[in-house]
Amino acid sequence: MRLGAETTRSLRAAEDARSFAILDQTLLPWRVVWLRIETKEAAAHAIRAMQVRGAPLIGAVGAYGLALALREDASDAALDAAHAMLAATRPTAINLRWALDRVRDAVLNQPHAARAALAWQVAGAICDDDVATCTAIGRHGLKLLEEIAARKPAGEPVNVLTHCNAGWLATVDWGTATAPIYLAHDTGIAVHVWVDETRPRNQGAALTAFELGSHGVAHTVVSDNAGGHLMQRGRVDIVIVGTDRVTRTGDVANKIGTYLKALAAHDNGVPFWVALPHSTIDWSLRDGIAEIPIEERGAEEVTEVTGLGLDGVVTRVRVASPGSPAGNPAFDVTPARLVTGLITERGRCAASETGLLGLYPEKV
Repeated sequence: MRLGAETTRSLRAAEDARSFAILDQTLLPWRVVWLRIETKEAAAHAIRAMQVRGAPLIGAVGAYGLALALREDASDAALDAAHAMLAATRPTAINLRWALDRVRDAVLNQPHAARAALAWQVAGAICDDDVATCTAIGRHGLKLLEEIAARKPAGEPVNVLTHCNAGWLATVDWGTATAPIYLAHDTGIAVHVWVDETRPRNQGAALTAFELGSHGVAHTVVSDNAGGHLMQRGRVDIVIVGTDRVTRTGDVANKIGTYLKALAAHDNGVPFWVALPHSTIDWSLRDGIAEIPIEERGAEEVTEVTGLGLDGVVTRVRVASPGSPAGNPAFDVTPARLVTGLITERGRCAASETGLLGLYPEKV
């Protein structure tokens, strides 16, 4: 995707297979800084501190982190310990464990001397698979935007509302929810995106807006509470969001606030679509509300905000009353009944077990 004058992925693996680089997303959009990751501890910190975030990307970072761990110690005990450490960094997104399991399973029965190199290859394959997957999601989602555009007066844009960041900064490239948007823009369809700010970390205002602006896509940042108002007035044609975990029955866990958007969309007859790769489906779960673990993050994310001051310095300020406690559930679950459909790399389907198994019959 486009980052200033260059085209890049969100993760760059070194040719010597001893490090990889990531964009420090805690500094975006004010500073573009590539961080070099050389140890499993640095990979774990990057995930935990949200220097990288987005379910597919943290899976890729976890995979490379496990490969780096095997360079230090390729024993079974060290493999298990590194796997457990990295898996514990973010509990809600299933992609992380999926990627770690894929690396572990590939090397487990191999000679210790060959494990690190093989793990590095598998991590690279995970990244390439993510790019191909997101590209396919984009093609299948593009058809939805083309259908809407065909019904609108000439020149009137397709208005998409999205929540949080499910773009190329959340994946290795293209993104999930944004992939259809980028393809629509690139093929000449007039498209405009309503970008939820996405409190408390403002990934929409900081990251999605940064991405869309870099790619030249028309967009407007709105407060999280504005979505329902816009839908009531017919200013939203479709909602497309990403997800961190989907049950086999179609329940969707995504950034906190997604459920409220789904309720508003349902009440106003606005299509609510969820874009996801195969690695985000948790086939072991049926009831998202009861079974998906919801990460509780630090209160300071709610009581404080980061921004660029009038003096040009990035700073943190407190916005909550001193002494008031704060809760910070990072995700919520949208029941399948509120989801119009799922967009995957294999096509679109109903948010249901039958719909998913129609695309993934091997999971019966």
